[in-house]
Amino acid sequence: MNKIEINGKKIGVDHNPYFIADIAANHDGSLERAIDLIWLAAESGADAAKFQNFTAKTLVSDRGFNSLNKVKTHQSKWKASVYEMYDKASVPLNWTETLLKTCKDAGIDYFTSIYDLSQIEYLNKYVCAWKIGSGDLTWHEMISNCARTKKPILIATGASNLREVEMAVEEIEKHVKHYVLMQCNTNYTGSIENFKHISLNVLTTFKSQFTNSILGLSDHTPGHSTVLGAIALGASVIEKHFTDDSSREGSDHPFSMEPKSWKEMVDRSLELKNALGNNIKEVMQNEIETRIVQRRAIRSSKNLKAGHCVSNSDLVFLRPCPKDGLPPYEKKKIVGKILNKNIDKGDIIKLSDLEGNCD
Repeated sequence: MNKIEINGKKIGVDHNPYFIADIAANHDGSLERAIDLIWLAAESGADAAKFQNFTAKTLVSDRGFNSLNKVKTHQSKWKASVYEMYDKASVPLNWTETLLKTCKDAGIDYFTSIYDLSQIEYLNKYVCAWKIGSGDLTWHEMISNCARTKKPILIATGASNLREVEMAVEEIEKHVKHYVLMQCNTNYTGSIENFKHISLNVLTTFKSQFTNSILGLSDHTPGHSTVLGAIALGASVIEKHFTDDSSREGSDHPFSMEPKSWKEMVDRSLELKNALGNNIKEVMQNEIETRIVQRRAIRSSKNLKAGHCVSNSDLVFLRPCPKDGLPPYEKKKIVGKILNKNIDKGDIIKLSDLEGNCD
């Protein structure tokens, strides 16, 4: 089975799901808020707190967005310009050491989605993994530079086609063998309609085509239905946005999960992971005694004496079936045989109670 390690923690289908709380822009420009959100994420069951490192000038074109009059997305509702919103949402590099220390103190991992090539060298000293956002799936230089560090790399695949995913994976595999490939839908409206577009079954395509991948989900739908579905299909990494209050103003708050809902997601996901088990059909440890009391055994329908030739009318099939009892489908091994001992009515009949065939 494919697996990677993030900060010493094994990630793969044989292990519990790895939950990433994407704090993103929900710090609202405050380092103190960022610190508080890290602690809340840890208390809610997150394995990692993830931030996004960029500067507005190296991410968006103010002129370009101002010219997109007919393109309507969640950004259309922003009160400030796209450039201004990204400028406010940026994480200053001088926060990095504090964010890392806070994550360590809280017992979770720290890493980032990197959107600025010039910041890789600096951030590489602090992060334990890289996340490539869906928007940069086609920026092969960024993918290659992150993968070249040999640190675990996670890549989201929202708003892409299979060939674009293939090309991105080719860049990753030049430097590392295993990586996390995340199904994603990049509609951030939080609409219930988005469930029709998440296409979780793409994970089965990823599993068959990208044999070195570990499956994941980067999700922006409400609640955690998609998370449970993804885990059932083999996803080992789950990323959801995290905030303390989804009613706050900001670019990421509306579609983020709050601590209570996040904890519920983690709890239900761990239950599901336990329930999935392996693919071997066998008697489970907690069924051993139940198997005895629920199964029928071949029993005597009357008092029988040694030397009796057993017939169909001598047998009845009743619970329980102890370990030395015979199931009904073994009847053919008993009928037509001679008893070598007396059998009381209701007792089980064992093969050791029989000798030769009747004349």
